[in-house]
Amino acid sequence: MTGTARSAAPRRTARRAVTRSGTDWWKTYFDAQYLLEYEPIFRLEQDRREVRRLIELLGLPVGARVLDCPCGQGRHAHLLAEAGFRVDGFDYSTDLLHRAKSRGVGPFLRYTRGDMRSLPSRWTGRFDAVVNLFTSFGFFVDPDDDARVIREFARVLRPGGILIWHGGSRDGVMARFLARDWWTTTNGTVVAHEREFDPLGGILTIRSTFRGPARSGAREHRIRLYTATRLAELCASAGLLVTQAFDAWNAAPLRRTSTEMLLVAQKE
Repeated sequence: MTGTARSAAPRRTARRAVTRSGTDWWKTYFDAQYLLEYEPIFRLEQDRREVRRLIELLGLPVGARVLDCPCGQGRHAHLLAEAGFRVDGFDYSTDLLHRAKSRGVGPFLRYTRGDMRSLPSRWTGRFDAVVNLFTSFGFFVDPDDDARVIREFARVLRPGGILIWHGGSRDGVMARFLARDWWTTTNGTVVAHEREFDPLGGILTIRSTFRGPARSGAREHRIRLYTATRLAELCASAGLLVTQAFDAWNAAPLRRTSTEMLLVAQKE
């Protein structure tokens, strides 16, 4: 994210909180503070553009079953249901699921809480498509758990079903590495990120500090970055063939300098 923050600090004395990063940091990280911190990039017009692109790539008829996993606050799931798909959203965070449900639920849109390493057994062969979006992969300490997630995606897809994966591209992130940036949210909270990359483990560590009208603090999260090649290998091991690789949400093909990538895979 490009820093756009004002230099002046908030005038009110803020309460300070520090969250340390453990092996299961993801269990508590995706909360109200997360929603505030990333607020500048949660824009409805962008969500709509991304869902239009998803619909174009999926090429599925109205009524097709789609799993959004993890679904977060339901930005994409809600719009996919509006477009006529039967959508299940799946996420671990109670905070994000609460926000997702507040957008609306119905016969074509349902939400389930759980760990994406173990999707419901009743979902085997259920979905025409699975979407994994907004760098929602690579959070687990053990890389075997990432492979397990891919296998779960393959299990719940019907034969011929499609997986769309969107997230950071290790090659591009390293080519354009941004060590730090900062910005301001609408309530005046100043957020700063400092990043560090471990090339051996492939782990990107992001340390976040924030100062706002009512709360200040610091916390940290980590994500394992992948190359398109490695992801294609993980997919192949699960019976998914990657057929297309794009530069983020664009129609342009993936490049070495692409910081985001979107992969399309099909269950064999």
